[in-house]
Amino acid sequence: MCPLCKNPTKYLAKDLRPVFPEEKLLLELLLEKSPHDFTERSIWCENSRYFIDGKAKPISSKTFETADCEKLKNQIEEHNSKISYEIFNQFVQKFCEANKNRLKELISEAYEFIKETSEDYPEENIILSFSGGKDSSVVADIVTKALSNSSLVHIYGNTTLEFPQSLEYAARFRRNNPYAIFQIAKNEDQDFMKVAEDIGPPARMMRWCCHMFKTGPISRVLNGLYKNQQVLTFYGIRSAESVSRSKYNRVENSKESVKILRQTVASPILHWKDIDVWLYLLSENVDFNDAYRLGYDRVGCWCCPNNNQRAQFLSRIYMNEESKKWREFLINFAKKIGKPDPEVYVDSGAWKARQGGNGLKSSEDIKIRFTNCTSEENAKNYLLVREFDDELVGLFTPFGKVSKELGNKLLKEVLVLDVKTSVPLISLQPFSVDGFEHSVKIKTMNVKNHEDLQRKIAYQIRKFNACRKCLKCESVCKVGAITISKEGYFINPDKCVRCKMCVNQAVLENGCLMGKYLRTKDTKNI
Repeated sequence: MCPLCKNPTKYLAKDLRPVFPEEKLLLELLLEKSPHDFTERSIWCENSRYFIDGKAKPISSKTFETADCEKLKNQIEEHNSKISYEIFNQFVQKFCEANKNRLKELISEAYEFIKETSEDYPEENIILSFSGGKDSSVVADIVTKALSNSSLVHIYGNTTLEFPQSLEYAARFRRNNPYAIFQIAKNEDQDFMKVAEDIGPPARMMRWCCHMFKTGPISRVLNGLYKNQQVLTFYGIRSAESVSRSKYNRVENSKESVKILRQTVASPILHWKDIDVWLYLLSENVDFNDAYRLGYDRVGCWCCPNNNQRAQFLSRIYMNEESKKWREFLINFAKKIGKPDPEVYVDSGAWKARQGGNGLKSSEDIKIRFTNCTSEENAKNYLLVREFDDELVGLFTPFGKVSKELGNKLLKEVLVLDVKTSVPLISLQPFSVDGFEHSVKIKTMNVKNHEDLQRKIAYQIRKFNACRKCLKCESVCKVGAITISKEGYFINPDKCVRCKMCVNQAVLENGCLMGKYLRTKDTKNI
């Protein structure tokens, strides 16, 4: 029963989002209606199914695929100035009034969760993960109010692939919240397109971009602010967003679940639906990203492989030049890996489902090539893609104390010693193998399980050979001992606590993310 008109309600969909006047105009043009024909209509949407005054109007994928986006763009520019929010705001007011009791329940429960979860943390160690999306906007607002603290730390992950509206919103948020500590996390060392050229574009199951351009930079900010301290981070994660997120716990702190190990992750709106998020934003008059007004239902990276066809359609209108360049890149990539019909491969979205490094030269770097030493027990000869150097030696810091002094200087041997007993555990020695320019002989000693140690050693060899500076290793280090830059991969022996998380299969599969992203059928793993 509707609390306003007292008439029976009817079921429309399991979730809904409002359609703003800007998207209404696009919908009118797409359906070949007169501009502003829907101004006085109440329109909501679930995926690509619109509800116009309660009547369903699905938009087929073919409609998005075949639409003349250039024409639509020009028409929008022509009629955009006449867009009015007057009637839309009336609909919003009714929506908020009709659902005010639900909103009270949502807020009350979220406040209780936030306060309870925060009890064991000083407020300076409480972080708000700010993505520029609607969910993180709600969390930023509701946590600030629940804790009555307007000076909490906000970390904005600028992936370098942000919507223009996201950057505008982030800047606006900073102006509107002058007391908030606002940190920007951005990877200044990498160029997305150059990395994609090397290891291929990200795919649904291979989103290397998340670590390289989001999680890694955020981890760097945390390392700079908190050193060895544990922090509590509130995220705008919701179970309704995806199957994987439906399995999340409301509070996560296990090494298998948390991407940045120094943080405990809390999700106050985990069980909220889309319509709940919009109820909060519109009722509480919270500013939000203008990309939603255009019809986007998610505002992460504009070229994300998880974007649906409708999002791609919108980007062809509102990010026309970028979309053209991205499509051209994908077609060239498809040709490089030998796809017989590159245009179909790209336009059908098949590139989003790719797995591994098939057809890529870079896939050779992750293959662990070794031979068992015939003259020494528990020794293997590993092939390297470049010269044995201090960077390789430094990668053995997690195993113990690295000593160049105690090794055989004539053989350029380096020993790795047990930190407590100074007993040698590992011997590294540059080695010559016929047909290969660079290699290293690695011998394990004074350990119970030689194979287990050699497996972890192989992970470090893979890192040395295949590292693309994805920054994942920085994220798994709780103490900030790992630094990855243009100069290379460095482990600070004074900070390293030898927890071996960076060589833990449960935390970092195959020791290096490239092992997953560049894997092929003939890849050998230890």
